[in-house]
Amino acid sequence: MPRPFHSRRVAGRPAAAIFKPIGIPVAELEEVVMTLDEFEALRLADLGELYQELAAVEMGVSRPTFSRIIESAHRKVADVLVHGKALRIEGGPVLPHGHRCCRLHDGTREAQETQGDRGAPRSGVTRAEGRGPAEKNLTSKE
Repeated sequence: MPRPFHSRRVAGRPAAAIFKPIGIPVAELEEVVMTLDEFEALRLADLGELYQELAAVEMGVSRPTFSRIIESAHRKVADVLVHGKALRIEGGPVLPHGHRCCRLHDGTREAQETQGDRGAPRSGVTRAEGRGPAEKNLTSKE
């Protein structure tokens, strides 16, 4: 009997559900579907610059599982960009968790008042903050 699927924690939905080449109707394009957990993995690892180990903790999955999720997401983004396809972001085994991706998208009044800011400050360890094994720390730096 297969192991039950474990839901992944995501901060929220993307600002737009479909991305496509300009000037071509969606109906005429082949679509690639990216799940919300793949979108969250991209947000954490590439935009948030978190190590895979910390990003996995944020999503509530193991590091090897996170690695498979991010690899699938990268493959889909490359397919969309190289072949001019539409990207639809939806579904997947996810649980809404915590805050949205940034102050711009969290829907609060403060977010709307600070739209000119460059985004919320990052927390956690990023690739730029420590590269050696001795400097690797999975706790937030305040």
